[in-house]
Amino acid sequence: MPTIKDVALQAGVSVTTVSRVLNNRGYLSEELKKKVYSAMEQLNYRPNELARSLSRSRSNLIGLIIPHAGHPFFGELISHIEEHAYLHGYRLLLCNSRLNGQKEAEYIDMLRASRVDGIILGSHTLEVEDYRQIHLPVVTFDRRISDEIPYICSDNYKGGELATALLADKGCRKIAHIGGHPHPDLLALKRLDAFEEIAGRRGLQHVEMHTDLHGFDFPEYERLAERLLEEHPDVDGIFASSDIIAAYALKACLASGRRVPRDIKIVGYDGISLRGLFSPDLTTVSQPIAEMGQRAVDLIMAQVRGDAVPMENILPVTLVQGGTT
Repeated sequence: MPTIKDVALQAGVSVTTVSRVLNNRGYLSEELKKKVYSAMEQLNYRPNELARSLSRSRSNLIGLIIPHAGHPFFGELISHIEEHAYLHGYRLLLCNSRLNGQKEAEYIDMLRASRVDGIILGSHTLEVEDYRQIHLPVVTFDRRISDEIPYICSDNYKGGELATALLADKGCRKIAHIGGHPHPDLLALKRLDAFEEIAGRRGLQHVEMHTDLHGFDFPEYERLAERLLEEHPDVDGIFASSDIIAAYALKACLASGRRVPRDIKIVGYDGISLRGLFSPDLTTVSQPIAEMGQRAVDLIMAQVRGDAVPMENILPVTLVQGGTT
């Protein structure tokens, strides 16, 4: 069985350096980390995680609770979080809440029992006091829980502004915003705020339609898009609160004989990689998904070190024009 000395010899570094990489202590270049991890992989070296965690009162585990692992946005986010955490010597425990409050509470208890160093919350169905009682470094996505818990989001208002202004600039006269249930605690609701303000400022007729469910129900998105076209056949522009909803709107438009973008224009939100598979490809407001995932891990690590961290982390969005406008 290979030892830490064997890893040091294979990597051409000292045992102390290998130990620092394993424990994520001090400044370590990415090149050095990759060299040590490569040596570990070549030798099939597996450190004793239990002994390491007991010796330093840290587990090098991060918990991640997300609302829907099957949603393309969260799938990409998970990938970036895991990769960045791994490069910094952390492993990920993934929990899929499906926005079930009981599941989320049970997962939080499980993660605490597993002695994770921190928890990244993409799902937040509980009360503020429940999160305050975690007593671990915590980071949230798209929800400002309290002044003591840092949050990450894209610039939702700017995104809504860019999408609505584009529809206006393209000559749309009656536009719609469609999305999931507009939960008042979610920062994504600022996309709708911007839609309403810009539409009003530009003198556009506008309607809003949302699902009745607080969750991610893909068939419900399709029914929502179909209902919009049935109840408002004169709509010539759609701003969807996600690329997936935009894709269902595109499907409904094509099924009803509407030409996109000639008869109706569509803008999504998220910037998921799959948007290029649709025909025509989606115009979207792209969130910096990779940077958001990396920032979440960085904020957890900084809190573990005892560093001060910014509570508000709002990242810029980019308008990416495709074939639907």
